[in-house]
Amino acid sequence: MLLSLAYILIIGFVLSGIFQKLHLPGFIGMLITGVVLGPNVLNLIDINILNISADLREIALVVILLRAGLTLNLKELKSVGRPAALMCFLPATFEIIAVVILAPLLLGVSYVEAAIIGAMLAAVSPAVIVPKMIAIMEKGYGLDKNVPQIVLAGATADDVYAIVLFTTFLGMYSSGSFEWMSLVKIPLSIITGVAAGFIIGYLLALVFRKLHIRDTIKVFLILGACFVFVGVEEHISHYMPFSGLLAVMALGVSILKFREVAAKRIAVKFSKVWVAAEVVLFVLVGAAVDIKYIYISGIAAMLVILGALIVRTAGVLLSLIKSGLNLKEQFFCSIAYIPKATVQAAVGAIPLALGVASGNIILSVAVLSIIITAPLGAILIDLTYKKMLQPPKLAEVEADSK
Repeated sequence: MLLSLAYILIIGFVLSGIFQKLHLPGFIGMLITGVVLGPNVLNLIDINILNISADLREIALVVILLRAGLTLNLKELKSVGRPAALMCFLPATFEIIAVVILAPLLLGVSYVEAAIIGAMLAAVSPAVIVPKMIAIMEKGYGLDKNVPQIVLAGATADDVYAIVLFTTFLGMYSSGSFEWMSLVKIPLSIITGVAAGFIIGYLLALVFRKLHIRDTIKVFLILGACFVFVGVEEHISHYMPFSGLLAVMALGVSILKFREVAAKRIAVKFSKVWVAAEVVLFVLVGAAVDIKYIYISGIAAMLVILGALIVRTAGVLLSLIKSGLNLKEQFFCSIAYIPKATVQAAVGAIPLALGVASGNIILSVAVLSIIITAPLGAILIDLTYKKMLQPPKLAEVEADSK
């Protein structure tokens, strides 16, 4: 097992560094590492690691959502208002509908399996978007109309919305029928998840205020609370709808609201945790890929991904009607919503592990979506933000004139 971990860490980080030198997302190199080291190519990853890969991916997903919550300021979210709220779910809904139409025709899957694929694809990547938007904000572009904030807030909640739908559609598949009542549980699971996370986050903030605790201990306490949320979801969901993952993000938001100083320090700690979690996540999802299924479904899967992206763009533009953003700024938001990576890596292999008939196809679509959209989105964001967003000096001049 130790030798396998050495391969994962050394080769994963080396290839990640090479891709970053090429101005491409480093996790593409990590994904390739997993494919090459995995059982379908060189078979150099210990079976004991592969057996717990689902749990490791879930831990990585918890870290992703915690980081998002610890950076999502409620005041900024309120300031961008209706457009950000619509961006949380409307583009994802458009994309899911597009996949439900396209996937049965092109991939030969059932409508429920298509809905699973759509929900999996609908989540944008915080690993790409969050650092890109933060960098743009630091340079002062788009701040006059809060464009980066709209993207950040919408993308963060978009992930949770997509993940909740993903688990709902998986439950529908397992039950053998499309249960419309399951959709009613979505708002209830959102409410209970947010409430639980916000309350526990508030209590932790009080503890951090009253007691002197090292930041490292705070990280472990927060992780422990988040693991409880995710762990109890399966047990209490029989009695009441509950989203453990949404509770995780709400906990981060709550700590930021009630103990901002501690939240910012803790967020730095979690960014360091993410360094290790990221390489494990992407290498293990690559290891689960069977290349022959990518070959079989390659062109059809690409058409589904690209078709869904086009429809998603319509959802973004519709969300931004009467937002005060001009056409260039609206198209920049559409571009910023292209990258897929972290959630697809975290959940792409779950249907296969649960015995879904088209599990290999779903995983192949997940991997292709990462390979296609992550570098495409990252490159387009870097190429367009200076041309499509107000530069800092112009924004300051207009602000002074008002």
